[in-house]
Amino acid sequence: MKMRKRYPTDLTDQQWEQLKDLLPQKRTPEVKAREYINALLYVLRTGGSWRMLPHDFPSFETVKTYFYKLRRTGTWERINDLLRERIRQQNGRDSEPSLLILDSQSVKTTEKGGHAAMMGARK
Repeated sequence: MKMRKRYPTDLTDQQWEQLKDLLPQKRTPEVKAREYINALLYVLRTGGSWRMLPHDFPSFETVKTYFYKLRRTGTWERINDLLRERIRQQNGRDSEPSLLILDSQSVKTTEKGGHAAMMGARK
């Protein structure tokens, strides 16, 4: 695979080591998976559209398909859960949160439907 210039959004080697075993590895070679993740991070961080992905990344269609595959299979949720647990443990905390804070305004807003609740009734 051709080497490209590194983007600030690219995973570091240490970050990749923590993430790579959490990704499905049946069909996607490790080198390609890392590039797909780097491309996803680029799109997320820059707020660009799939089609605006720079040409030195894999095609936007491939990256987009990979993203949706990981979402469909629950991989993103598993990654988030595992990384959250690791970070909590590294900080000397229980892996699972023991406290939930819920304010009544959030509940009221959710019940009425976000935008409508915040804007009030129109007369």
